[in-house]
Amino acid sequence: MNPKIVRVAGTEIALFRIDGDSPPGATELVWAHGWGHSHREMLPLAEAMRRSARSVLLDMPGFGASPVPPGAWSTADYADMAAEWLAGLPPARRVWIGHSFGCRVGLQLAARHPQLIDGLFLLAAAGLRRQRSGLEYLRFKMRGVAFRVARSLTPEGPARDRLRRRFGSADYLQAGPMRPVLVKAVTEDLTGVAAAVRCPVTLIYGDRDTETPPELGRRFNALIPGSRLVLLRGFDHWTVLTDGRHQVTQRLTEFLEQFA
Repeated sequence: MNPKIVRVAGTEIALFRIDGDSPPGATELVWAHGWGHSHREMLPLAEAMRRSARSVLLDMPGFGASPVPPGAWSTADYADMAAEWLAGLPPARRVWIGHSFGCRVGLQLAARHPQLIDGLFLLAAAGLRRQRSGLEYLRFKMRGVAFRVARSLTPEGPARDRLRRRFGSADYLQAGPMRPVLVKAVTEDLTGVAAAVRCPVTLIYGDRDTETPPELGRRFNALIPGSRLVLLRGFDHWTVLTDGRHQVTQRLTEFLEQFA
């Protein structure tokens, strides 16, 4: 599948279209991947929806075939980029389907540019601060303090790299030039953004997800007026996209019925 390269917001994005067998006027699906992924992880789901909807899949700036954005973008910057692209398309009903990081961008898009998106279908949505027990919170804070102290005593070079490997997450270690974007994303709190969303929203979580646990879904569900929360048994943050594909497409088909 060859991408179409579009220049928006001072950067380029790679787009992958699936026209499929959907009837004229069918809702268009916009697929936004998670951190460290590309359109490829969303492609099997989009292919499964070929008969009922047209799809366009994004490689967001810094991922897949799209170059790194021109700065330390926030999720609001990603949403504004998507809005600039969507505003240039022919009018149509559009639903944003995101996974994890793609959900952060979708929430920002729906809150900041509500005229451009008709619904959100969010898989393992991130963007709220994790609720931790007292002991968990203490351990988290102590680890952060230990890292900052050790970093202040360690010169840049191999020793600092070893320190990052010891304390950094896998995403942080692998982020490379995207590290400033990652740091911004994981420190954002989208509570106010979620509360401003007014379009139809379905939230899908796996009950074994430890990256974005179901308690985030319950809180998003309480924040977003009229949203629906679906908990899929036996799936985690990643298998909801693979082993959970049939259940996800079933819920998505049900979600799209309101736009027919």
